[in-house]
Amino acid sequence: MRIGHGYDVHKFAEGRQLVIGGVTIPAPMGLLGHSDADVLTHALCDALLGAAGLPDIGVLFPDTSDEFEGICSLKLLEKVMVLLREKGFSPDYADCTIIAQTPKMMPHISKMRENLSGAMGIASDRINIKATTEEGLGFTGEKKGIAAHSVVILSE
Repeated sequence: MRIGHGYDVHKFAEGRQLVIGGVTIPAPMGLLGHSDADVLTHALCDALLGAAGLPDIGVLFPDTSDEFEGICSLKLLEKVMVLLREKGFSPDYADCTIIAQTPKMMPHISKMRENLSGAMGIASDRINIKATTEEGLGFTGEKKGIAAHSVVILSE
């Protein structure tokens, strides 16, 4: 058994869609990034890669590569799963937390779980997603961006 932790953060930007867990959420601004800037999926990818002893998504999918510009992060997650399976690992469970003052995530969490489980090839009841605010504190509390943490357990 192996455990991995992932963290990601993106700042808000005008003219971008807000995509979290593969769900496009109605919002006045999206997140800035080379890909779709899906902070939740990026944190999950890094947790999986870390648990497998592989490089992080910045190394595997660099923001200097045209191949990954604007890519759906669920596609990156699918690529991560191929790498894990090649090394003989499979995910047992993922626990994720989205940190955002706005917008509200609760109405979208069920669809996020469905999207992530589909990309990972595991049952949705093996993925937990929570959302919290920081009570107006820090950059997320000041509505400057969104962060996410993820912890995973892998089996060999």
